[in-house]
Amino acid sequence: MASEFSEAFLLEAERHAAWGAVQLEALTAYLPEGPWTADLPSCLYQQGELQLRVAVLGTYDMDEQSWMWGWANPGLQGTEVVALSAAVERYGRAHGIAELSEGVLQLSGFDNPRRAAEMLAFTGMGVAEAPGYIGAPAGGGTQVYFLPDDAQVPGVGLDPVTLPRTLLTGAGLIGYSARHVVGGYFDHHGVPQRVEGDRIVADLPGGNAVEVDFDAAGRIAGVRGKVQQP
Repeated sequence: MASEFSEAFLLEAERHAAWGAVQLEALTAYLPEGPWTADLPSCLYQQGELQLRVAVLGTYDMDEQSWMWGWANPGLQGTEVVALSAAVERYGRAHGIAELSEGVLQLSGFDNPRRAAEMLAFTGMGVAEAPGYIGAPAGGGTQVYFLPDDAQVPGVGLDPVTLPRTLLTGAGLIGYSARHVVGGYFDHHGVPQRVEGDRIVADLPGGNAVEVDFDAAGRIAGVRGKVQQP
């Protein structure tokens, strides 16, 4: 029985840590208070007065302490509402990440099975490039996770002012590879980057650059802007 995630999964999760955390905050702020309903054949989710197009990413069974990807759910297999989840499965197979390509994962061996389920949801969100995920109680000790697939949800762009805090916060979420956090953040925003020794240099829109230094332990040692010479 697995008691920890594989290195391949952790490195993938880290790639989405910085941008994903900020995007989740934006989605949480956007969602209104109120009960939720979902029409799965129509791919529609409603919370309060807000209606969104969504996909089913997966479900967590609190009693069994197990995770099932949406594409593996017998009642949903092959339907439109799990198309994004199926894309995560294909990515997992292509990149050798078992946690993304096995239909059901037993999490009872983890110190915190619920947190492990959230890690799976977070990483699936990142792989799908979704603007966050929504976890909702579905009764019977089940938590269902939806991915918004709707342009209504505000996306969070790269903000040079808050960039140092964003990268440092992201690097602290999982704490496995700060380099993957930084590289994944710039990849997500389509920013050209290069490695210069113990530093990642990214060319920001507008002609300036940012340098992210790492210490001997691989942690972020500094984030600073750099004005490009003409």
